[in-house]
Amino acid sequence: MSTDRSPRQDDDDLRLFHTGEHACGYWPDRAARDLVLDPRDPRLVDWYPHALGWGFRRSGDIVYRPHCNGCRACVAVRIPVGRFRPDRSQRRCLARNRRVEMRVCAAQRTEEQLALYRRYLAARHAGGGMDDHGATEFDQFLIGSWSEGRFLEFRENGRLLAVAVTDVTQAALSAVYTFYEPEAGSRGLGTLAILRQIEWARREHRSHLYLGYWIAGHPKMDYKRRFHPLEAFDGRGWHDLTA
Repeated sequence: MSTDRSPRQDDDDLRLFHTGEHACGYWPDRAARDLVLDPRDPRLVDWYPHALGWGFRRSGDIVYRPHCNGCRACVAVRIPVGRFRPDRSQRRCLARNRRVEMRVCAAQRTEEQLALYRRYLAARHAGGGMDDHGATEFDQFLIGSWSEGRFLEFRENGRLLAVAVTDVTQAALSAVYTFYEPEAGSRGLGTLAILRQIEWARREHRSHLYLGYWIAGHPKMDYKRRFHPLEAFDGRGWHDLTA
């Protein structure tokens, strides 16, 4: 379902669509719906930084926000990088991975990255519908056709340990997806990726790092609450998350 009015190129309006119900990716007993910005609108790249501020995020060429009937569990969150200070556990993570080097790369798939991505999915998301992802799905999901993205490569002694897909806007960074070597999971590479993205945002004088959605009590999403301060979007504005 879209708004009644179609935008013109000189118009400020952008069409929104509701998707049909589909299986929830977080709670198997729930159905989900999304609010999606018109993926065919050529101005989407210009709208995207504003959409982040409205609680949307990107997956491939799709900019969406959960809009489920009777459920508001998904809460858009972001880190105000100027106020963030790592806690003791996060400082230990940085120390444990002090020999890991981060390099900012163009958002272009390599065979090395694809192999790591497939190992990660097989170990972390077996049976989740992404097991058979190949090069085409990698590009569609992580790169898209219009986004201003970068791949942050994390290497130790030349070995690729993790990749953090990060969108870059004038005012902020957005953490799109991170995948890492499954056998090195105990090193906290997901946490390391966020900490290094915060450092990068601070160096580039960007105000926020968007983390997508937080779900209270969910084993795969609640980790975001460990970053303080954390701002949450309530549908009208952003405020410090205190729950």
